[in-house]
Amino acid sequence: MDGTVLIADDDRTIRTVLTQALTRAGCRVHATGSLAQLSKWVEEGRGDLVITDVMMPDGNGIDRIPEIREMRPDLPVIVISAQNTIVTAIRATEAEAFEYLPKPFDLPDLMSKAGQALSRRPRKSDPIPEPLPAPRDAADPAMPLIGHAPAMQALFRMVARVLNADLPVLIAGEAGVGKTTIARSFHDLSDRRDRGLAVLTSADSGDEAIARATDRARGGTIVIENPAGFDSAAQARLIGMIEAMESGPDRASAPRIVATTGPDPQADVAAGRLRSDLYYRLAGVTISVPPLRARVDDILPLASHLLARAASQGLPERSLSDEASAMLRAHPFPGNVRELENMMRRLALTANGPQISPSEMREALSQQTGARMAPAPSSMAAPVGHTSFEPEQTIPMPAANARLSDSVEAHLQRYFDLHGDALPPPGLYDRILREIERPLLQVALDATGGNQLRCADLLGINRNTLRKKLTELNIEVTRRRKLM
Repeated sequence: MDGTVLIADDDRTIRTVLTQALTRAGCRVHATGSLAQLSKWVEEGRGDLVITDVMMPDGNGIDRIPEIREMRPDLPVIVISAQNTIVTAIRATEAEAFEYLPKPFDLPDLMSKAGQALSRRPRKSDPIPEPLPAPRDAADPAMPLIGHAPAMQALFRMVARVLNADLPVLIAGEAGVGKTTIARSFHDLSDRRDRGLAVLTSADSGDEAIARATDRARGGTIVIENPAGFDSAAQARLIGMIEAMESGPDRASAPRIVATTGPDPQADVAAGRLRSDLYYRLAGVTISVPPLRARVDDILPLASHLLARAASQGLPERSLSDEASAMLRAHPFPGNVRELENMMRRLALTANGPQISPSEMREALSQQTGARMAPAPSSMAAPVGHTSFEPEQTIPMPAANARLSDSVEAHLQRYFDLHGDALPPPGLYDRILREIERPLLQVALDATGGNQLRCADLLGINRNTLRKKLTELNIEVTRRRKLM
């Protein structure tokens, strides 16, 4: 690796580690804790690559990118940030940053991106963008779009790439993961945000409702919530609405379609709950939202954010004790972010002191377990043919000494019971294996630090078999060194 790298970060430790790593790789490095100094170096013609933090004492690193490009159009900029929100990812993409990496980042990953940026110079000069207005956050969204986990960062990048495209978007995931919030972000953060937004649900999907939504969202966005829950006549009306928008005289001002669905929309198609011709009209881009249990490292940052938001809404200020934090991380959260949000709000209201104690957390978690043990009323029963393991289908956590097979058997029995006298849709064997195999491999890889030989030995399988599984399931393997 050859070139001069300019680093701007107010964290001395990060400056030191990056300086040492880049110097060992053969680069010359200038590091500063000031954006003003960074701008001075750029103006003087120094540097072949910039690595900058976002929140700096004298400004915002993303806001400086247009200035840098005006002075040096060919100078690539890598953005690193602890502000792990969808807005940061979108702003970095709109500012044409070479790459955006959340903190804590993987040092090998950053070094790889730095090498790519340096190897591509000189680059063809692109038009200099106008300074970017900060996209608005969705107004007090029901669920915060925060996440450092690789799956969430991949989601943020995908949203940023297709935010202003004309393609329809299908957002898939379990209940409570924030699908509706992400769907609304496609409106609130896009260049359609000053136009209308309309939401269609199965409860309001008649001809008049669709006509009102089309008119209200002209040039804006229509969000369709769970189209598989619409009856066949309503799904036919949705197809007619989309066809009219695509071929009608007002297609230039047609609203964008964003739909939310369960974790496996193709299973809904196979089971006949979702018309295939409607599915293919909605799935221009499909974005899968991971459950909270698949991104454990996001639990505590989300909890802190939710407690701070509760305090801003007039509830007492609270924080988590270390033991309470550990208990929270160990909870499986079948209700996903919505469950976490409800728990944090309740604890903010009922805790006895400024710090939430282990006993208070234990009580809150036991209430969550008790709620899952209670049978669902008949009016809330899952529809026949429901295929996903939704939070409403979960069972109480087994005792610490319970066998794993007992827990799995109870969960599966609950799943069958929710279908009443009918059987689940065909293909259950492959669906169950897919539900179990991916998290098993991911947890084993994490436990062995990404070492495939140790992971294969732990699992008791051949290393080539493990590699084949990782490829089939599109699981990325990285030896990770975390930098805060």
